[in-house]
Amino acid sequence: MRNYMGNDKVVRDKEEGSVPVEELIQLKEKLDGERPVNWADFPDIGLYKDQVVSYMYRQLIHFEEEGRLTSAMINNYIKGRLLPRAKGKKYTREHLAGLTEICILKQILSVENTGFLLHQELQGDNQEAFYEKFCNILDQALTETSTQIHTDWDAGSLSDIALRLAVSSYCQKLVCERLLEIIRNRKEEDGPEGSGETNPKRGKKQEKEQEKKRDDNEIRKK
Repeated sequence: MRNYMGNDKVVRDKEEGSVPVEELIQLKEKLDGERPVNWADFPDIGLYKDQVVSYMYRQLIHFEEEGRLTSAMINNYIKGRLLPRAKGKKYTREHLAGLTEICILKQILSVENTGFLLHQELQGDNQEAFYEKFCNILDQALTETSTQIHTDWDAGSLSDIALRLAVSSYCQKLVCERLLEIIRNRKEEDGPEGSGETNPKRGKKQEKEQEKKRDDNEIRKK
């Protein structure tokens, strides 16, 4: 990933003053130290919904109360088939892992694209294997971002750095959404997975093309 922060070319003379070092140190500490728990460290017993909401707050990096998971959100994820239904009103490790993945991805993607991406990734892995993969990717991204934060930034450079981060995020989001669209289009063309059948729409299109070729051949013969 390209370094958009902390180089000497960042504009630093817009205004005098410096950022409180404590705030930047706190930011780096969060990025370096706060991680979702490992699969093996999830509770062995099922949790009720209110317990899940409280538990999930510790799974994500927060700087304020906004953006917390709610019971209504969990219900919507279940209705949208992003999550399986609770077993006897209790939520298991699979639910906690899935909610962790959803809560992070939906900061960037729509709920629909989040569900589609997770469905694609889980086709070849069980939930435990995919969760460990997800956490490893997250750990690498957080660590890499932390290394680009410098405690000697001055106040005048912060808006420039924030702008670069925003534009970079836009570009990566654009690519991510396009890749998902390509995958979705290919699946529609290939038809039901594992059926060996083509999509009905694609089949009709091929029939029309073949019919047109036959008509053209007849015209040539005449």
